[in-house]
Amino acid sequence: MGSGVRKLLKRISKAGLSRTPWCLWVVVLGCVVLPGCLFHRKRHADLAAAVNPGDQPDKILYEKAANEITHGRYDVGRLTLQTMINTYPDSEFLAKAKLAIADSYYEQGGVSGLTQSEAEYKDFITFFPTAPEAPMAQYRVGMAHFRMMAKADRDQTEARLAEVELKEFMVKYPEDPLTIRTKARLREAQEVLAEGEFETASFYQMRGAYRAARGRYREIIEKYPNFSQGDQALYGMAQCLDHLRVPKEAIPYYSRLVRDFPLSPHVGEAKARLVAMGQPVPKPTKATMARAQADASRIRSKSLLEKLAISMSGSPDTSATLRGPVELGGTASGVELAKRMPGTPTVANASIIAQPVSDSSLGSGRPDEAKSAADSSDNNSKTSANESRSTTEENTSPSMGNQSGAPAQENKQDTSGNQTGTGAKENKAATPSNQTGAVTQENKVASSRNQTTAKTDEGKANSTTQDQSANATPQKKKGRFHIFKKIVPF
Repeated sequence: MGSGVRKLLKRISKAGLSRTPWCLWVVVLGCVVLPGCLFHRKRHADLAAAVNPGDQPDKILYEKAANEITHGRYDVGRLTLQTMINTYPDSEFLAKAKLAIADSYYEQGGVSGLTQSEAEYKDFITFFPTAPEAPMAQYRVGMAHFRMMAKADRDQTEARLAEVELKEFMVKYPEDPLTIRTKARLREAQEVLAEGEFETASFYQMRGAYRAARGRYREIIEKYPNFSQGDQALYGMAQCLDHLRVPKEAIPYYSRLVRDFPLSPHVGEAKARLVAMGQPVPKPTKATMARAQADASRIRSKSLLEKLAISMSGSPDTSATLRGPVELGGTASGVELAKRMPGTPTVANASIIAQPVSDSSLGSGRPDEAKSAADSSDNNSKTSANESRSTTEENTSPSMGNQSGAPAQENKQDTSGNQTGTGAKENKAATPSNQTGAVTQENKVASSRNQTTAKTDEGKANSTTQDQSANATPQKKKGRFHIFKKIVPF
């Protein structure tokens, strides 16, 4: 039996060897072609090609862009959406198109994509504040900064911006279903911020800069009470105050450490310090003890590979974040409007006149009267100068009139005498002589006027030169040792 099976196997092997080249080629071709048939991705038909007669063009563009974004072609999808917005500004898909553009940047990721998504989401909230998608847009604004957060020992700008935006979501939409997720992300952002402050405070304390460490510890205790290492922050704050020789100020921190962190390793030392200072030792409540036990049960030790992955990762480790209430503090905007004092009266149709004042009036709180007095004196001097000019002109005009009137009377007398004493020939000769005399008198009047104006101009020039000479500082006479002063200044 065994010999027969061996003979059969030999015959099969001999028959197979003759057909080996053909079978080998079939297997190779199958390995090359079959995977492409099995994992072939079916191409989606272009939505713009299949257009029904009743479809709206803006709807067609929106669906085409959504299909492109779904398949990772973000640039093409955004370009199509922008075309739809520019072509149909009154479309019913306008809000959805702007939100789709923001979502495409958010899904694309990266620093540039997340930064652009934040701007697009804020733009959407500005134009559509009452839309049902507004809470999601605000949540993703905070998440854009959250995804760009660095580790605690690096720049904390993105962590602070994430905290501000998530707090704004909690203030605007407290009843939205996204509140639970927002609280979790807000606690993680605050954990990163508190950890950065704690590392800085520990460094200062280690170097002996207790005043600087005290400020950092105080900020952690006041702003981040749910910090996972809050017990160490309280203990470090109390230790800094002890080193600064103000032990009485450390009593509240020791008491809070014992009351809020009953499972902390520093509780024994805090109780001993309170007893030494003669202060009562507080006892934790049942709720505080249950919460501390729940937090301790969630803490697990990390393996070597996990620690290596965390150290090589650029994102912060938020696994130690505690669960509990969220500290919102003040509002995100924090803008306080100007308020009127209760005792100040309101004046109707009141006008405000702005004028420059001196530093002395600003310090004293009274209006600057020196400038107003100077202005009034200048105005008075100008008016007096104008009055004096007018009086001089009035005085000069009648005098000129009298001078011109006297020669006229004399001419009349001369003509009358000539008429009585002589004949018509003498009258004819006298009249041109009188005319020439009048002309000469008129020239004299004009010359006198020119002389008066020249005198006034000379007086003004002399006054200006006198003022300039009075204002000019006299030159100092050089002494005997002026050369030595230049070489060796005294």
